[in-house]
Amino acid sequence: MTYLNSKPQSKLNTRQIRSMKKALSTKNVQMLTCYDFQTAQILNDSALDLILVGDSLGNVVLGLENTISVNIEMMILFSRAVKKGAPDKFVIADLPFGSYSSLETGLKNSIELFQQSGVEALKLEGAFAFELELIERLTQIGIPIMGHIGLTPQSVHEQGGYYTHGKDEVSQNRLLREAKSLESAGCFSIVLECVEENLAEKITSQLSIPTIGIGSGTKTDGQVLVINDLLHLGKNDPPKFCKPIANFYQMKKDLIDQYLKS
Repeated sequence: MTYLNSKPQSKLNTRQIRSMKKALSTKNVQMLTCYDFQTAQILNDSALDLILVGDSLGNVVLGLENTISVNIEMMILFSRAVKKGAPDKFVIADLPFGSYSSLETGLKNSIELFQQSGVEALKLEGAFAFELELIERLTQIGIPIMGHIGLTPQSVHEQGGYYTHGKDEVSQNRLLREAKSLESAGCFSIVLECVEENLAEKITSQLSIPTIGIGSGTKTDGQVLVINDLLHLGKNDPPKFCKPIANFYQMKKDLIDQYLKS
């Protein structure tokens, strides 16, 4: 794993993130999720490029079945904790389900999350016309936006479950159009989740902004993983596309068992 940052440094900005596209022949942009103050402190002292406070906190922190029950108040609370622990990192917070169901609602909730959490940017799923309009409005008033297409967990019921997207020509053309539309709307980067690997590479080659892949192969400009999956913090095995670098669940269990027997 190669990091764009070789050591902790002052926090990045969107201009620098956009310019990362030029440095990707040898280096890869790395982003991890984070949900708490102490883990954020660790990441703040690391060479990590970007931190995402994902609505995946619903799954890995709150034990919910999916991300749909996560609300704006939760995102403010967790994002504020992460930003407190990682003041030197560029932190992105997810706009949760239902928080941008209309332009007016989206503007209100985006401004509230951005102001109260102190993060550097927001991320939202989808590329429908009203979402593109929202992105344009938000970037115009100074809120940087990261896009997200492919598997969009907030729409998992409508999409029909968790699977790889872009396997047929119709969906390939649609995803390519969505990616270009998000770039045109003002996104500084785009997450490609569970997008067919060759398509992810094609999208990446046709955009001037970095693509951040998850379950989309190795040909994107960067990668994002849920830190709980990377460290195997949970009882269940992580998704197949994530190869854990440790098994902290078993490690912590063994240590606790040793303590209780001492």
